[in-house]
Amino acid sequence: MGKGRVEAFTDGVVAIIITIMVLELKVPHGEDFSALAPLWPVFFSYVLSFINVGIYWNNLHNMFHTVQRVDGYVLWANLNLLFWLSLMPVTTAFMGENHFAPVPVAVYGADLALCAVAYTILVTKLRHLHGADTTFAKAVGQDRKGKISLAIYIAGVLLTFVNQWIGVALYVAVAITWFVPDRRFEKLIEK
Repeated sequence: MGKGRVEAFTDGVVAIIITIMVLELKVPHGEDFSALAPLWPVFFSYVLSFINVGIYWNNLHNMFHTVQRVDGYVLWANLNLLFWLSLMPVTTAFMGENHFAPVPVAVYGADLALCAVAYTILVTKLRHLHGADTTFAKAVGQDRKGKISLAIYIAGVLLTFVNQWIGVALYVAVAITWFVPDRRFEKLIEK
């Protein structure tokens, strides 16, 4: 099967996820800067989630440029990733509205970890479909950054119960490492 419909569907779902997240932001009651202070947890959670969803969209966009076709396994793997991403508005609101309490921070981290697992499954299915000698497989390589990110998410979830700010800091650290666009695919496409 061609990849066009998967890309279009994924773009649409990501756009809806971001729209739902922004709708959770409430208008402050007041006309000075002090009215913004109570909203900082919700806003910070939104920014972190927007960046994370954007990172997945960016990586999927780059990745699908090297993909020639998809099959049923890839479609289901992509839907699996979109499922976990679609929970991001709920886990974001849960964390922000509860002012980074340990359980909401852990739930948020679990969602991030499950997104990372789903992304890994998608990459595995695409590698299996296209073979080890393709541009896609060469660009993905061993995906050390992805594996390390998953380990950090899991550590963040566990360490949240020691101190929730450790978990938040680890989630931010992973986002920072992925914030710069992944050039593995672009470099191979340019050749």
